[in-house]
Amino acid sequence: MPAPPSGKPGQTSPFRPQTPLVIGLVGGIASGKSTVAGLFAAQGIRHVDADFHARQASEAPQVLREVAEQLGERFIKHGQLDRAALADHVFREPAAKLQLEGILHPRVRQSIVAEIDAARSNGISTLLDVPLLFEAGLFAMCDTVVFVDTSAAVRAARAKSRGWAADELQRREQNQLPLAEKRARSQHVIDNNGDLTSTARTVDELLARLLTST
Repeated sequence: MPAPPSGKPGQTSPFRPQTPLVIGLVGGIASGKSTVAGLFAAQGIRHVDADFHARQASEAPQVLREVAEQLGERFIKHGQLDRAALADHVFREPAAKLQLEGILHPRVRQSIVAEIDAARSNGISTLLDVPLLFEAGLFAMCDTVVFVDTSAAVRAARAKSRGWAADELQRREQNQLPLAEKRARSQHVIDNNGDLTSTARTVDELLARLLTST
């Protein structure tokens, strides 16, 4: 689920620039992007979560039919996608990954745009949390992009705590842009190697800068 706008102790007003912003969020797998997204949401910024929209899209009957036809009926169980089996398959088969993206991405993009437009019409800025923000071209919708910087050791420990195999993190990241390129293409960096208080302070400082620059 997208991180809800929950408010923060001591917060006097939500983030409300004169013109609502679209802030892209990128980083490595298991870098703590969800935690960072929650900190943005606590400032009144709408968390637009691509994974949430993808799950919603994957429940559509037409999507289930197309997956069965193009990728195989074995990925449909009890009228739903077998997400674990499908994810394992597409991470190992580039052609299957492209097929699945062709089915899901147009629908996900459409629902993301609708959510951003609805927030903007109410004067609310959005945080666009998309794993393939650059690869899918959605960075073009962003006013600025933030990279969550977390060490390889910390990310590996988090992946292990999820029960992933030793090579799973590396295997998944091979399907994304190199971290160095993501960082180079971002305008801001948030260090997420410390504790939550430190990360929250960095988010607050970034939003203060964005507020004064708009």
